Amino acid sequence: MKIVSEIKEYQNQLNGKAVPASSGKTIDSIDPATGKVWAKVPGSSIQDAEEAISSSKQAFNDWAALSAMERAAYLRKIGDQLVRHAQELAALETKDIGWVIRETSYGLIPVLTSIWHDAAGAAAVASRGETVQLDSKSFGYTLREPLGVVVGILPWNAPLFTFTIKAAYALAAGNTVIIKPSEFASVSSLRYGEILNTIFPPGVLNVVSGDGEVGDVLVRHRDVNRVSLTGSVNTAKAIVRSSAQAPKPLTFELGGKSPNIVFADANLEKAAEGVTLNGIFTGNAGQICVGGSRILIQRPVFEKMLSLMKEQIEKNIKLGYPMDPETSMGPIANSVQYKKVCNYIELSKEEGGEIIVGGRYGGAALLPNNPSFAEGYWIEPTLILVGSNSLRICQEEIFGPVAVVMPFDTEEEALKIANETAYGLGAGVWTTNLDRVHRMIRKLESGNVWVNTYRRVGPELPFGGVKESGYGTDSILENTREKTCIIEMG
Repeated sequence: MKIVSEIKEYQNQLNGKAVPASSGKTIDSIDPATGKVWAKVPGSSIQDAEEAISSSKQAFNDWAALSAMERAAYLRKIGDQLVRHAQELAALETKDIGWVIRETSYGLIPVLTSIWHDAAGAAAVASRGETVQLDSKSFGYTLREPLGVVVGILPWNAPLFTFTIKAAYALAAGNTVIIKPSEFASVSSLRYGEILNTIFPPGVLNVVSGDGEVGDVLVRHRDVNRVSLTGSVNTAKAIVRSSAQAPKPLTFELGGKSPNIVFADANLEKAAEGVTLNGIFTGNAGQICVGGSRILIQRPVFEKMLSLMKEQIEKNIKLGYPMDPETSMGPIANSVQYKKVCNYIELSKEEGGEIIVGGRYGGAALLPNNPSFAEGYWIEPTLILVGSNSLRICQEEIFGPVAVVMPFDTEEEALKIANETAYGLGAGVWTTNLDRVHRMIRKLESGNVWVNTYRRVGPELPFGGVKESGYGTDSILENTREKTCIIEMG
């Protein structure tokens, strides 16, 4: 299959207008399926970042002055009209990061619509305070107010989802928003911002692409009032340092090394599908922060589960053209991540891990009948049998279609292995024992726990982590501040 595409240039969204970088510089966007340039995005500079901040600050007072119902009307209109652009946005997300079209079309876009609608419904919550009678002559009350300019810094693995989570609730609360997408994946965010700005007043939403220099300006600036990052631990540490001179609320949703724990009494067929397909491989080729990359199986059913997992992979994982609805797993999103994942596969051999499924990589090897993909970033689904949780491949986030598998004997041992990691974002438990379910939920050091399912999220519930997986959520209330007022009567 020969893939031919015209190279298109996308632009920043500043003060309601589509504009190039002030320097004229662009950054190549690479199609991960082919390894070829398919689009160009602005290589913005300090000047562009400062223009975004100025525009957002100028628009804030008018936007914050709207009633909750008026802001909600804007958000609801976006949710209602997003369906018109669903096919285009899904295709851009797939082209930019390799996330297969069957997921971006049928899974992602409906979720975005529901988030905008949920944020519209939550807008009124952002203005509710409390009243407290202090004594017979005085009472106090609290107000909730928007923070001001909120910056959302996006990862490269799920731009549209994180864009929406960071923007929708901040806007509902009365803030103006600046979105900084990853330089590895900016196309869908820039086009999304362009669509949204046909509805929002100028300056309410700005989108500026570029490298770390742009992000650093946004984080350091005194006119930025909150920063929300979805990204790496190292980026979070850099933001903490950069924001020290102008302190502001920070929200971090970082990495994970999530355990997926299968007990002997579980429905093994359902568990095998859950830990392989939903847990890791069909979730953007394992490039998801909650990827269940450590699969723990109770020893009495260990061999049976391995057999069922291999069967699920062989029957249901199909590598191929990401735009093909039949494809269930696409490529790694960029060359840097591709090399990283390949290095971890080689490291697993050095550490004594046994590759029981997969382990190969490279378009020429995996898709020999498709020469267009020869230079793409392809890795087949890989399971590695290990005997110790202390190995680097068990402790470090790989962020690709690679999972380690290890046996355990008791519930206590499973908990010990599950919690022996610097991360704490997600965890899965597969069992029919209700007492065990509640024990595990309480004892797992994780911000999210799924029981007999995996990777289910919704705007109705918070999503965040513990330990090095971050802190805080992008909820409506975290985009507000409380003000206390005390009144004496008589």
